[in-house]
Amino acid sequence: MLVNFKDILNEAYINHYAVGSFNGYNYETFKGIIDAGCETKTPVILAFGAKYLKNMSLETACAIAKSLGERSDLPVCLHLDHCSDLDTVFRAIRAGFGSVMYDGSALPFDENVNNTKLVCDIAHACGVSVEGELGCLAAGERSHEGAATDVEAYTDPALAEQFVDMTHVDALAISIGTVHGLYKAEPNIRIDILEAINKLLAIPLVLHGGSGLSEKDILCCIAKGIAKINVNTEISVYAVDKTKELLADQQPHFSELSLYQVRYVKDIVRKYISFFDQR
Repeated sequence: MLVNFKDILNEAYINHYAVGSFNGYNYETFKGIIDAGCETKTPVILAFGAKYLKNMSLETACAIAKSLGERSDLPVCLHLDHCSDLDTVFRAIRAGFGSVMYDGSALPFDENVNNTKLVCDIAHACGVSVEGELGCLAAGERSHEGAATDVEAYTDPALAEQFVDMTHVDALAISIGTVHGLYKAEPNIRIDILEAINKLLAIPLVLHGGSGLSEKDILCCIAKGIAKINVNTEISVYAVDKTKELLADQQPHFSELSLYQVRYVKDIVRKYISFFDQR
């Protein structure tokens, strides 16, 4: 069943586990993500990034998610990921998305606050949850989000408190040393910043850049307030690499190739679900 993410994230935050937010961009990724959730009996967030509108429309994404997600009682949230365009955010709300992320992290603080508050006012009136972002992640290897010129900027705990008080977001994405994409070196996760933010806010916090993080780092972040973790790059890298191996070994029919790719997506989603929820 399709839900907004507020209830499943609040429960995760209170009980010290995380919900996986996995990026989908076609039928194969949508099905692999939802199948993994069903098989593990774990709620999942199906994240459709605004940059994937060239792959399918908001309405098509919603139709596929509804078709797949309503076959079981598993809570599935269709989430608009990383969107800096207000019009697209509002169109996603109208289309039936359960949550939206307005990403104003590149804007001056006051402008980010004003835009995010507007999104919250409209989304909450429609029963839709909102994720905001404060701080900036750098881009790692094989990243499909952000740009190589992105400069890491850690989230300031005091500004985070102001941001949440002024916008009323349901969850906040923060920057504590993760990157979009795969890590070029051992990540330096600033748990001290995470602890300070969590102490001030007491709302579900979001970690972008989950691909390639160790189980140890993930569990430490969850213990300190992270309730939603985004994974995109590793799904893509694994599925592409496995597809190359398959095509080097055999020549499946195009319809069969699709079925293999669903399995590849599911492999990575199940791996991270096992990290995120160890109750």
